[in-house]
Amino acid sequence: MMKYEEIVSLVRDTLVDAGSTFRPDKKEAYQKAISTERNEKAKWVLEQVLANAEAAEKNKSPLCDDTGIPHLVLEVGEDCAVTGKMLDAIKKGVAEGLRKLPGRPMGIMGDDSHRIDQSGGLNPDSAGVEPAPILLRRCKDNVIRLHILMFGGGPAIRAKTYRVFHKHNTQVVLDEIVNWAKEGVAQLGCSPCTLAVGVGRSHFEATSMMLQAQVDGRYDVQSEMEREITRRVNEADIGPLGLHGDTSVIATFMKVGPQRASGVRIVCVRPTCCFEPRVATVVLDALDRE
Repeated sequence: MMKYEEIVSLVRDTLVDAGSTFRPDKKEAYQKAISTERNEKAKWVLEQVLANAEAAEKNKSPLCDDTGIPHLVLEVGEDCAVTGKMLDAIKKGVAEGLRKLPGRPMGIMGDDSHRIDQSGGLNPDSAGVEPAPILLRRCKDNVIRLHILMFGGGPAIRAKTYRVFHKHNTQVVLDEIVNWAKEGVAQLGCSPCTLAVGVGRSHFEATSMMLQAQVDGRYDVQSEMEREITRRVNEADIGPLGLHGDTSVIATFMKVGPQRASGVRIVCVRPTCCFEPRVATVVLDALDRE
């Protein structure tokens, strides 16, 4: 198992990568969108977003002024063990990463009431932004792997998690997802979006599916349902920054979890901004299968 300080260092640098870089498949998706976009204003926006991403990666600086809230997905292999000390190292690494990025100081201080009404004031330390609870899942290979995502406020405001009466018809659910997405993308402003969609049996499960969709999703591998959602939202002619055009959505990442025998499906739709998903991955421990 890696030493405590090794884990801290890896997590710190991975958070910086998540907040400052586009994955290769996302760069290619933007380049493809630029080559096919017919609206000149929309094309210019796409070019600027990609140029901003390239500058941020070069300088290891934040992709956006809203540097985001850390959301963590921890994968654990069959023979691997997560200890309390490892969790402490992950938390410390996140704090150091927020200082190194740097994250925007936007943590609210005070008791429960103060944090709700913001009367406790801002924590001047970037690390005052506490990460969301860790989502734990099993993986097939014998490693402990951490995914770090940085969630901005705008997509959270425009996201929606609610029930859909499916009427034993998948198309009914897809229609509702498209309707929610059109509304959210039009109101978000910082488009083009990557739509993150989760379908589960409860609000928690649907949201966790949405989170995992961003971890597992690829711009160059899209299912039939993902392509349909993207196509239909793009037909709404919202466009980058709401300037119209062909590219309201770059891609859709959708994950469907186990379902129950009932008349409803719980659906979570997050219209991530042009810089999201901001995600990076690191292996914290690896065991030889032999």
